[in-house]
Amino acid sequence: MNTLLFADDAGTDDVAGAPEAAAGGSVWPDALPAALYAAWEAVTTPVLVHDDTRVVYANGAGLRLLGYSDVQLATMRFDGWATPEHQPLLRDYAHAALGQTDQLAPAMEIEALTGSGVVRVLELTARSFVHESRPFNVMTLQDLSDMRFVQTSLLNVGRVLHQIIENSPVASFVLDAEHRVTHWNAACAKLTGRDGTDMLGSDEAWTAFYQERRPLLSDMIIHSASHEDYERAYGGACRRSAIVDNAYEVESYFPDMQDGGRWLFFTAAPLLDAQGKVVGAIETLQDVTQRRRSDEELRRHRAELEDLVAERTAELLLTHHELEAFLENASVGIITTQGARIQRGNRKFAEMFELGDELAGGQPTRRFFPNEESLRSLLAVAGPVLKRGDSLRHEMELVSLKGKRLWVQLIAYVANPQAETTHTWWLLQDRTEERRVQMALEENFERIKSTNTRLEEAQNQLLQAEKMASIGQLAAGVAHEINNPIGFVSSNLHTLRGYVEPVFALLDELRQLPPQSLPDPAARDLKDLDKRIDLDFVKEDLPQLLDESEDGLIRVKKIVQDLKDFSRVDHAEWQDANLNAGLDSTLNVVMNEVKYKAEVKRDYEDLPPVRCIAAQLNQVFMNLIVNAAHAIPQRGEIRLRTAVEGEWVRIEVEDTGSGMTEDVRRRIFEPFFTTKPVGKGTGLGLSLSYSIIQKHAGRVEVESTPGVGTTFKVWIPIRPPSGAGEVAAVQATPASAALAWAAGRA
Repeated sequence: MNTLLFADDAGTDDVAGAPEAAAGGSVWPDALPAALYAAWEAVTTPVLVHDDTRVVYANGAGLRLLGYSDVQLATMRFDGWATPEHQPLLRDYAHAALGQTDQLAPAMEIEALTGSGVVRVLELTARSFVHESRPFNVMTLQDLSDMRFVQTSLLNVGRVLHQIIENSPVASFVLDAEHRVTHWNAACAKLTGRDGTDMLGSDEAWTAFYQERRPLLSDMIIHSASHEDYERAYGGACRRSAIVDNAYEVESYFPDMQDGGRWLFFTAAPLLDAQGKVVGAIETLQDVTQRRRSDEELRRHRAELEDLVAERTAELLLTHHELEAFLENASVGIITTQGARIQRGNRKFAEMFELGDELAGGQPTRRFFPNEESLRSLLAVAGPVLKRGDSLRHEMELVSLKGKRLWVQLIAYVANPQAETTHTWWLLQDRTEERRVQMALEENFERIKSTNTRLEEAQNQLLQAEKMASIGQLAAGVAHEINNPIGFVSSNLHTLRGYVEPVFALLDELRQLPPQSLPDPAARDLKDLDKRIDLDFVKEDLPQLLDESEDGLIRVKKIVQDLKDFSRVDHAEWQDANLNAGLDSTLNVVMNEVKYKAEVKRDYEDLPPVRCIAAQLNQVFMNLIVNAAHAIPQRGEIRLRTAVEGEWVRIEVEDTGSGMTEDVRRRIFEPFFTTKPVGKGTGLGLSLSYSIIQKHAGRVEVESTPGVGTTFKVWIPIRPPSGAGEVAAVQATPASAALAWAAGRA
């Protein structure tokens, strides 16, 4: 039959060229009539034609299903589009179909590997035919992938739902339309004590809950019970579910269940088919026995707590009244503040800050501070402390509404440090009188301390002066005693010179006489004497010795005079003095301290006589010069300058020593301050010098650079103001020179 069909001459003008159009040109071979190609192309079912080796045609639906182009299919084996595992099956099926030309081959499922790499499950049916003695198969293909996916999904959903119900920790069971148990999960079996194997298929689910037959909530759902039925079964305990439509929930007690009865909360909902018909019901059970017992216990405790609260409330009310009375009658001011305003204040606060008829509540806190700075200072101190939850203790000055200044001790704490907005309690105690007494005591203490310091300084100076007084007197006495021997030694030297010169003249005359003019013994003795003492040398050397002795005596006289001028023991009163001469005499006295450390250079101007106590100023000069020498670590230079500046005389002592730091410079005039090692200085030299300069109505300045040197500048008035003379004269003593010497060496 197929042979006759395809053997019929189909070549007409109407279908001429149809194979090319249907097959897309010359891709498909001209093995079959064009009319067949056109017919297959018009079919919406995927069609694929092959011979015993390769695909000879595929319509558009087939190409789209397999995902290959006509060129790709035309070049592959007829089984090449199947997955490698299914290619042998497809091959055997096709060959078997090619041998059955009189019947339709049974359908089979094949996995196809599409051109995009996706595996699809296809159901194919092959029907063979013969054309020009060649067998062909016409395969129709149907995609089962979506159907399989839906089936698999439904099976998976069924398994998941079964697992959800079975493994759910919530006890549940399902009844069908005939009230038979279809599900009875493990949680339900554990709760009821009835195993699922005993309950599945049974229409007596009620036996797990009651002693006598009665409908369960799920039974009533299946029967579409009326509202009155629910009311009769459960009274007012049954209510519609707020979550699931047509579902009901009940909480009830089951006295026949395990452990003396259980409280259960159960919910039943209908199960509907696709048409909305009730085909069963699912019921879930929750054991709420523990909750009910807890609720009962809670109600009992609540009743006890309410009684206790009422009792405590009465106590707190009493305490509150007592606390209010205490706060109002406290001996210290008490306020609470929030947001820079006072919320409340007691009677003592109103008295302290003179509120009069005004209330403390609502008053801005700024009114009680003397100024904004005072308020900011309190906030800076109190803020960090109160934020930590600590209490603040602080004292400061506040002001009453009438302007009265009060010294108040503040104690503050925050009611709730963790709250964003809370109030602060303040306790205020008026300590104005205590503060006044304290300030008076502090002032008295400072005066006593200052007086004690001055007394200690004066005592030390007096002790030092008394200790050195004898040395000063001794120095003056030694100077006086030295003058006596110097006087007669000088006189004797002058007399000796008068004696020696005639003797040498006589000897010269004798030596000029002829030898025979003298008696032999005399001539011989003269010759022996000349030979023994070398009269020519003695005659030449003896005048030089006398000159050197007189020069030494003059120098001793000068030292004694400088010592007398320096100490001025005989001039301890105000007088006109040449300060240039005082500098020179002082330098001569201390030269032994200076000459090994520095070269001294003088730069003096002509100075007018200065009204002063010269001995005291010499003490100042000595201290400055000796300190300058001690400040020079190795060989250096000391420069002395004097000048006149209007009504003042300026004296400068400059050294190239080690200099001073600013801290040392500020303290050099303090009594007993010294940078020298222990035992090397008393720290009184510059302090005494400063006192002397003040007594002369002068002033002193110090310029010093570490590593460069120091310059002391002293200004002394040419004529001191009235009153300065008497003060300084009282302080001048015969021991002052010795005291200054000791202080200078310190």
